[in-house]
Amino acid sequence: MLNFISCNTANKGSNTTAVSEISDEALLDSVQRRTFGYFWNESEPTSGMARERFHVDGIYPQNDRNVVTSGGSGFGIMAIIVGIERGYVTREEGLTHMTKIVSFLEKADSFKGVFPHWWDGETGKVKGFSDKDNGGDLVETSFLLQGLLATHQYYINGTEAEKALAARIDKLWKAVDWNWHRNGKNVLYWHWSPSHSWEMNFAIRGYNECLITYVLAASSPTHGVPAEVYHEGWAENGKIIEPHEVEGYKLNMRYQSNSGAGPLFWAHYSFLGLNPTGLKDRYADYFQEMRNYTLINRAYSIRNPKQFKGFGEDLWGLSASYSTVGYAAHEPSEEGDHGVIAPTAALSSIVYTPEESMKVMRSLYNMGDKLWGPYGFYDAFSETEDWYPQRYLAIDQGPIIVMIENYRTQLLWNLFMSHPDVQSGLKKLGFESPQLK
Repeated sequence: MLNFISCNTANKGSNTTAVSEISDEALLDSVQRRTFGYFWNESEPTSGMARERFHVDGIYPQNDRNVVTSGGSGFGIMAIIVGIERGYVTREEGLTHMTKIVSFLEKADSFKGVFPHWWDGETGKVKGFSDKDNGGDLVETSFLLQGLLATHQYYINGTEAEKALAARIDKLWKAVDWNWHRNGKNVLYWHWSPSHSWEMNFAIRGYNECLITYVLAASSPTHGVPAEVYHEGWAENGKIIEPHEVEGYKLNMRYQSNSGAGPLFWAHYSFLGLNPTGLKDRYADYFQEMRNYTLINRAYSIRNPKQFKGFGEDLWGLSASYSTVGYAAHEPSEEGDHGVIAPTAALSSIVYTPEESMKVMRSLYNMGDKLWGPYGFYDAFSETEDWYPQRYLAIDQGPIIVMIENYRTQLLWNLFMSHPDVQSGLKKLGFESPQLK
């Protein structure tokens, strides 16, 4: 396999260009290029899939070095498209890698077409995320399919080999039984287990990171759910509408959080392919909603009620990440704030807050080797605790490169939104978008 980083990135361990000298474009290039390396160099070699995590020190307390992730691989697939387009790897190398991933998915454990959260990358056998979460994970499957459908569109008019891979992706897409995950009701359920059935009993209701799950469930041409599942389940017959104000910014929807807003990944995961620009339904104007949602997160960090070191207008971003308390979904509330900033939070929000996010990118870059590693910025840090772990998570690295690309060229948005099934699903649910034909 091409060792992408050593071939294409200078100054592996340090940023020798002063932050005041580097242009915005050069900084964006550097962040994208290094972050791509996570999904290329550190992909699990048997499957080609994204490893759940990468620790620079090689220490894995849970012995999970070869555990691969479905959702993080969906983000990584999009990252590979970016790498091909930007010339980090050749189109032929990219196709070979994508083929390895699809070949793995065709044989790996799945449950009525629904993929688990984790697998052993070497065997394709499910690795339980928890005791009862050892079967189909509908939400992580939707993150994976968001990437696969964008890839389908990338290859559908290409060479014969590319068209053949697009056809194989189409089979994986059509095999997912979204209706099964209704469990006979007008709502989608997150988990099903071959040994515990529906015992986790986690109905997916809004708003959180799962909007894409309902969009894809409605879009399926083989096992698509009716619009009522979205309106009665996700939106709870309109109860999702709950106008309120946080940190001086207005939100229209109710969030599954006690603080009135939540972690920033809720503004990212569904919108890596689903273009929020001009996207509206009866519940929200999604770009405006997500912009305000991001600005709330920033405003809370500027107010900094717990007086954590470093927080301010040039350094903000609370999201799910590694943490001083283990792993936590940090959010803009005193209960949900542990003084930990995750670079993915502000950087993946660049489509909503370009100027504000660029300031954070420069501040992070200026902190040098504490944060800037072989695959971009490390996952999380706390200046207050002098805590700078050299660790990466796939689900945090992926949105950085993908959202930067959407900010620069709208590449992944254009691919995903062009899929005819996605177009049909959005129309079925009553969405408006400039990209609907």
